Amino acid sequence: MDFHAYRQALAQPLQGAELPFQADEFASRLARTRILMKEAGHDALLLTDPADIFYLTGYHTFEVSVHAALVVTTERVVLQVPSIEMGPAVVTATVNEIIGYRWESLDDVIVPLAEVLAPYRAIGLDAFSAGLRFGVIQALQTRLGSGRFYRDGGALLDNQRLVKREAELACLRESARITAAGLAAAEAIVAPGMTDNDIAAEGAKALLAEGSEFMSLQPIVTSGRRTSIIHVNHKRTPIGAGDPVFLEFGSAYQRYTAPMMRTAVAGRASADMQAVRDICRGIFEALTDTMRPGNTFDDAARAAEAVLAPHADRLFFSGVFGYAVGAQFPPSWVEGTGYIARGQARTFEENMVFHLPLCLRLPGQWGIGISDTVQVTKQGGVPLTDNDWQLNEVLSRL
Repeated sequence: MDFHAYRQALAQPLQGAELPFQADEFASRLARTRILMKEAGHDALLLTDPADIFYLTGYHTFEVSVHAALVVTTERVVLQVPSIEMGPAVVTATVNEIIGYRWESLDDVIVPLAEVLAPYRAIGLDAFSAGLRFGVIQALQTRLGSGRFYRDGGALLDNQRLVKREAELACLRESARITAAGLAAAEAIVAPGMTDNDIAAEGAKALLAEGSEFMSLQPIVTSGRRTSIIHVNHKRTPIGAGDPVFLEFGSAYQRYTAPMMRTAVAGRASADMQAVRDICRGIFEALTDTMRPGNTFDDAARAAEAVLAPHADRLFFSGVFGYAVGAQFPPSWVEGTGYIARGQARTFEENMVFHLPLCLRLPGQWGIGISDTVQVTKQGGVPLTDNDWQLNEVLSRL
């Protein structure tokens, strides 16, 4: 049985069986996208970002390293996937047509995709999508002419995805619940002599037991001096007495992730650690107070920087006070549609959702990270996660 026959055999009993939302939710998203396409002057849209494809069709798989593409026009929606992803395409997506290519033969991608796009003169695409392979777009432009392709197709989807719909908010709330359960389980076993792997394993077990799907990022756990280094992870490192233990988890529910950071201490937190926690909390309050419709992302960043400024020479901060989250795939839960940082002129709108990754690091010594995932409301930023913003001092096993 080849993959074409497999698709047909699978479709009869299982077509759309794992669609993550009701079909009318996707129909509404597609209708809005077509309006935006018309306003932008596009008669076709070529999407290759797994999250964009998911947003419009529901298609999802854990194998996102292979080429997949979605073509949206006023008449139809066509999904192109490799032969090994025909099963997920049948059961998770709502589209008019699925076209496949042999997984081992990228040359099979171009001809059918070009045939789908050939009737259209203005094709929007996301030139910055990690899924847009140079070889694919180069070959399509050679066949169809580079003048047909416009780079602003990604912004069209980003602008829509940035403001969350109620069905999406429900998924983010459930992710927040699962994330909290994983963090609580991990913190509960922090003790000198344990390793960061032990803590990560306990947290991962709880996340999966509570219902998380495969995650866009593994649970992040570091301890001691390693907490002062951004973007390292568990590496069989023993926890010492008095060490801070940094945890950043994000469960996936229908691919939506509401991340949260916590910092526990295997013993008593020093006065300096508590003082840095207070700075994190002050930044958080400045951000959430400013995250109101009409204010810009830059406004919020400036309010946060005013709190951080007296300490900026001593403590390292990444420079981004918040990033949009929603439905995402490995290797990151960062949605990429919006960032709270200096110079970002976009204004807040109700139901945008951001993770506020407030981690301050004393290089070579330690770092303190605490965060919430926050929904924009008329009253400001309201957490979807339930962080208490305290350093958890674990004393019982000393």
